[in-house]
Amino acid sequence: MDSIADFLTKNYSVSPSNTRISLKSKNRFFNRELSWISFNWRVLQEAENENVPLMERVKFLSISASNLDEFYTVRVAGIKEMVRKRIKIQSDDGLSPLEQLREINYQAKELISHQQVVWKSLVAELRKEGIGFLAIDELTKKDVRFLEEKFLKDIFPVLSPMAIDPAHPFPFIASGGFALALSLKGENSDERLDIILPVPAQIDRFHRLEENKVDRYRFILMEDILSLFIKNIFPGYKLSGKFSFRLLRDSDLEVEEEAEDLVREFETALKRRRRGEVIRMKVSSEFPVELLELVSSSIGVSKHEIVTVDGLVGMTDLHDLQISERSDLIWPEFKPRLPERVEDYDGDIFSAIKKKDMLLHHPYETFETVINFIEQAASDPNVLAIKQTLYRTSWDSPVVKALCEAAENGKYVTALVELKARFDEATNIRQSRALERAGAQVVYGFIDWKTHAKVSTVVRREGQNLVTYTHIGTGNYHPVNAKIYTDLSLFTCDEALGSDANKVFNYVSGYAPPLELENLRVSPLNLKSTLIENIRNEIKHKRAGKPGVIWAKLNSLIEPDIIDCLYEASNAGVQINLIVRGICGLRPGIKDLSENIRIKSIIGRFLEHSRIACFGNGYGLPSKEAKVYISSADWMSRNLTRRVETLVEIKNKTVHAQIVDQIMAANLADTEQSWVLDSEGIYHRGTSPDTKDKFNCHEFFMKNPSMSGRGKTGGNDVPKLKNLI
Repeated sequence: MDSIADFLTKNYSVSPSNTRISLKSKNRFFNRELSWISFNWRVLQEAENENVPLMERVKFLSISASNLDEFYTVRVAGIKEMVRKRIKIQSDDGLSPLEQLREINYQAKELISHQQVVWKSLVAELRKEGIGFLAIDELTKKDVRFLEEKFLKDIFPVLSPMAIDPAHPFPFIASGGFALALSLKGENSDERLDIILPVPAQIDRFHRLEENKVDRYRFILMEDILSLFIKNIFPGYKLSGKFSFRLLRDSDLEVEEEAEDLVREFETALKRRRRGEVIRMKVSSEFPVELLELVSSSIGVSKHEIVTVDGLVGMTDLHDLQISERSDLIWPEFKPRLPERVEDYDGDIFSAIKKKDMLLHHPYETFETVINFIEQAASDPNVLAIKQTLYRTSWDSPVVKALCEAAENGKYVTALVELKARFDEATNIRQSRALERAGAQVVYGFIDWKTHAKVSTVVRREGQNLVTYTHIGTGNYHPVNAKIYTDLSLFTCDEALGSDANKVFNYVSGYAPPLELENLRVSPLNLKSTLIENIRNEIKHKRAGKPGVIWAKLNSLIEPDIIDCLYEASNAGVQINLIVRGICGLRPGIKDLSENIRIKSIIGRFLEHSRIACFGNGYGLPSKEAKVYISSADWMSRNLTRRVETLVEIKNKTVHAQIVDQIMAANLADTEQSWVLDSEGIYHRGTSPDTKDKFNCHEFFMKNPSMSGRGKTGGNDVPKLKNLI
């Protein structure tokens, strides 16, 4: 049986749907929010995938839970605000905010329910591996003595129980915060206490017990430990009722456009976010009704915002569940490759780039090369200036350290720090302060546009000339994310591209319009129009009797004008293969609308994050004559009209071949991790048990070298993809 997910070698064999939809109908779009929930279902289903190591399946379950939390604190919070203010603007697919909210809540409830089913199944499988999760009544006397010592030493000192009565204000629980609500009675009196016991985030949720003959790895939940030792916290009282709960708050930021000090304004906004309105409260199912009513009314949560969970509350904490001794239950260790050409030059990155453009494919090629690029620039006496965008980076960022060192060494350093990078605002404020102290020039770009472009330039004196070395990426300068996100890093000393990159920096720092860009396109100025122009060119080629083919790889596709242009191309006979990991508003396989469009999503060991667009240019794909671009932008309205993004055309032949013949070809050929989207919005796994030709693009990239950056090694050992399948 052939796989429906092989888009590389298999023709458009799926029959178009009988559904008829016009280019003017709202039904031509899938709903953005519901498409996102569909994506999170695919993440959750990886927790049920028996081909995935067991502890990695637990991690996928945790990711599906944290994804849903973030979705509610940002997207759903915004929709709720629209409902509250009676804003009736419809989504692209024609739903009102209230209609969207109702459908979101229904589907989210189904998702949460299935998360519990998956968790119970995983618990059973973990038990077979000697990993047990114990209830209180399963503890031995020895276990209780061990836990009591641990409780008194490591837990009790950090607890702060709060009474619920007129004399005590209701305690503040941060977004994502976990707590117990307790109802206590005096052992020798009728006195009653209602208590909130916040569980500090600094305390582990899962505590490991000493091993025994049955289970070597034994865990108990923090809330069960607290329940076990209530008498140690409240002498003279006994527990009469309890439940655990977790809060989610509105996490969107509102910043005054005319703020005189943007950093201070963001610091203030972060404090407001921490105390944002509660939009969701998850409670364990054993709650006493009277106690729940007391707590929910004190917090200000309506019945519609309370979700009862029959099982584990706060599944995001599963991410911290680790058993270092069981490496057999996680992905096999993978060590990223160092580009051979850099090794040929004894680690001198500038010499390696000077020889030829180089494309790194992360995480398969190490992100350390990007860090070393900045570090070498910082210490190189011939380097005069460094310019760097910072959208997301780590708390202890090696890139920021190198920039600080460069500034201290007398280089002219310009750091464009994006304060509006959601949930990384505090980190970026911290980094901007460090850069300013080191003497770097720190700028924050536009108030109302995020700077999402990933660019750095190094100006180096070489003889009588100044040479600009440029790095352009599809991902962030974040060394942790770079180990699990698939992204592209282009290194070049091409004069035109260096000039373009510097114009982009001038645009963001000084609002100077980047006129006459040669090889770089920028949103919100001309990136969208460049994409549409390329799509329309494929239509022209097809109508002229030439091949019309488009390949693209994205995280999200919801921009209406782009989608309509793709529909027009499909109707003209252009064959379109799209790899869209997450949100997708385009309906494929509709007769007279999108019957020449195929879409799939890849969910696997690594998070697909690179953005690539390939246009056959009248020669079809794959072809040396195709026009190939890499970008920081997804095809969404915010990226194309309200952010500063970059799109660069790949001119180097080797890099061009690497993207078309290797990266895109492998993603199109993938069957094991692919989900194919049908015309009704349902995703189907790309393989079945009797599929003959299985292909995993992540395994392919881990096992095989890239075409670019080979140096003296050459590219003879790089496999030709079609021969593998």
